[in-house]
Amino acid sequence: MANITQVLGIQTALPTSTGAASSISESPVVRLYNSDGSNAYLVSVVESQGGAAVGSFTMPAGSVEFLRKNYTQCLFAENAAILCAKVGFTN
Repeated sequence: MANITQVLGIQTALPTSTGAASSISESPVVRLYNSDGSNAYLVSVVESQGGAAVGSFTMPAGSVEFLRKNYTQCLFAENAAILCAKVGFTN
């Protein structure tokens, strides 16, 4: 059975530094989109804004990822081409 995505917030560009990292309104699930058609960019997860690194991954050009995280964890990206929205699943 396919997941149905429930949009819970406005899509915005991820911040580009750990000091400005965002929890995307404390969502445990976010949808990420690399809007750049040519370049891959790193996305990082930190414990809190300016906090210790949890992990990171590279998003290929034009890709979409759904990320599950702790609601207090924050995200930032290498480039503002990474767009993010608070989402949930309805199934």
